Amino acid sequence: MASVPFLGIRTHSQKVCSLYKRALRNLEAYYDRRHVYRYQAVLLRERFNQNAKETDMRKATQMLKDGEEELFMQLHPIPRKFALSEGGVAHERVVTPPDWVLDYWHPLEKAHFPEYFKRREQRKKEFIALWEKEHGPAEKEEKH
Repeated sequence: MASVPFLGIRTHSQKVCSLYKRALRNLEAYYDRRHVYRYQAVLLRERFNQNAKETDMRKATQMLKDGEEELFMQLHPIPRKFALSEGGVAHERVVTPPDWVLDYWHPLEKAHFPEYFKRREQRKKEFIALWEKEHGPAEKEEKH
């Protein structure tokens, strides 16, 4: 078992890498000139490399806590966010319609793509057959 991301269990190394990446993103928010940002990024990397060979886990854990606190104290008031990421200006702006919308197309619209809709109807029948094989036939609703 290589990794278990769904449990939320993270190793010390993963936590340090996350802290480093968040610190770099914070630097990006502060420095808009590339050469100034790169200089600060090199200094940050040097700080991380100085403590990379620490073998005492108590000391390493304490350094991680101190680093998290330092990052929290220096967070930019308006952090940069990618446009399509959560919190970005274009997050969920483009809505992908669900598949069932195609069932309500007019026959003249479907006539433009005959092979696609023929294959789609075939796959819908295969899916229903597979569902009934696995879960049994659907129960009919009684009308009053």
